[in-house]
Amino acid sequence: MPFLRPALPLFLALTAAPLAAQDVLCGGEGDGGQWLAGSEAASDIATAEAFGEQMALVLNGNRFVGLFSLTATTDVRIEAAGRGNGDPTLSLLGPDGTETATDDDSGGNGAARIETTLEPGTYCAVVRSFDDAPMTAFVRVGRSDMEALTDGMTDGPEATTDADRAANCAAATDIGPLGDGPLTYQGSAADAGYARFQLAQPTAISITADNTDADPTLMLLGPGDAMIAENDDFDGLNPRIDVTEPLAAGTYCIALDAISDRDAAIDVAVSAYDPAAALATLYARGEAAPPLDGSVAITDLGALPGRFRQDVQVSGDAAWFSMTLDSPGLLLVEALASTPEGDPWLVIYDDLGREISQDDDGGDGTNARLAARVLPGTYLIAVKQVAEQTGFVRLLAERYVPVE
Repeated sequence: MPFLRPALPLFLALTAAPLAAQDVLCGGEGDGGQWLAGSEAASDIATAEAFGEQMALVLNGNRFVGLFSLTATTDVRIEAAGRGNGDPTLSLLGPDGTETATDDDSGGNGAARIETTLEPGTYCAVVRSFDDAPMTAFVRVGRSDMEALTDGMTDGPEATTDADRAANCAAATDIGPLGDGPLTYQGSAADAGYARFQLAQPTAISITADNTDADPTLMLLGPGDAMIAENDDFDGLNPRIDVTEPLAAGTYCIALDAISDRDAAIDVAVSAYDPAAALATLYARGEAAPPLDGSVAITDLGALPGRFRQDVQVSGDAAWFSMTLDSPGLLLVEALASTPEGDPWLVIYDDLGREISQDDDGGDGTNARLAARVLPGTYLIAVKQVAEQTGFVRLLAERYVPVE
C-alpha cells in the first residue's frame, strides 16, 4: 500500500489542500464552497422565498466560501456577522473569480455587509477573520427586501438617505475635472465627507483613500446620486474602488467615511483606471499569479530537492519564487519571521494561475505554513509581510513523494 515518506504529523495531513480544482465556480475560487441556502437549486436568490444562511468556522488564517446564484439581475445584500469578538471581512467574487466588492465593518459592530446589484451568474462570498484569530460567523445572502442579518452603519455616508446624499453632494467641494493626471485632496471624514468631480468623456476610474489609522471607507455616487460602488478594506485598512468599464461623462460624487477616527486626515485620489497598474497591484499583494514572461521579478528555484531553505528580505509587497516538481506528492512550505514583529503570509499557485493554497498564521505564532498535494509541474510561491514592515523571512520548502 503506498505511503508518504517521511511521515508527516497528523494535523498537516488533515490540513493538506486538495489537488488543483477542476471546478470553475468563481474562476475556480469556489472549489470546496458551501451553497448558502443548503443546495445549488435553493441558492438562486433571485427566485428564493427566503435568504440563504450558513455558519462559517474560520481557523488558522483560512477562509469560508459561500456560494449563491442569480438567474436575473437582482439587488442583493451579503452579510457576515461574527459571534463573540469575531471580526469578519467579506469579499464578493464574480462568476469569473474577479473581486467585485469588499467590506469589513459596514454591517456595524464589526460585522461586514455588501449591498449591490448583480447580473445573472454564480457568485462567491469569501469570509476571513480580520486578525486571523479563530472565528465563528454567520453568513447570509438575500435580496434587499429580505430580513437583514446586521444593523448596518449608524452614521456617516452609508447611513444617509438618498435625499441627504443628494444634498451633501450638491454642497460638496468641487475638486475639478479629471484630466491627464490624478485629482487629489486631503481631508477628514468629519470635515470632507463628500467631494465632486467631473468626467468630460467616458472614462474608467480608480479612487483610493489612504490613512490606516482612520480606517477609511469609500462610496462612489453617479449622476442622480445613485450608488455605483463602495469599498472598505482593499489594501489593509485602506479602501480602493476600481470602475473598469468607462463611466459616462458627467458629475460624480465621492462619499468618504472612517471607522476608527473620523477626524484624521485622509489622502484621497481619483485617477483614470490603468489595467496594467491594477494587475501589478494584484501581483504585489499576492492575490493573482504573475505570468512567467519576465515582466515580474520571479526567483527561479529550479527543480525542488527534498528540502530547500532560503532567507529573503520581504515587505508588504510579495516576493515571488518558482519551483518545478517532477513527480506527484505533498509540498510543505513555511515562512518563518526573523523577529517577533514579523508576520509572514504565503500563497501557492500552479502555472496556470490557479490558487492551490494560502495561509497567514497556520504555523507557530504569526508564522505561515501550508501543505498541498501537488502534481508534476511548475508552481509559484509568494511571500510577504502582513505588518507594515520590511524584514527577513526564512522560506522553507519540503517535498514528500509516494513510495510505490
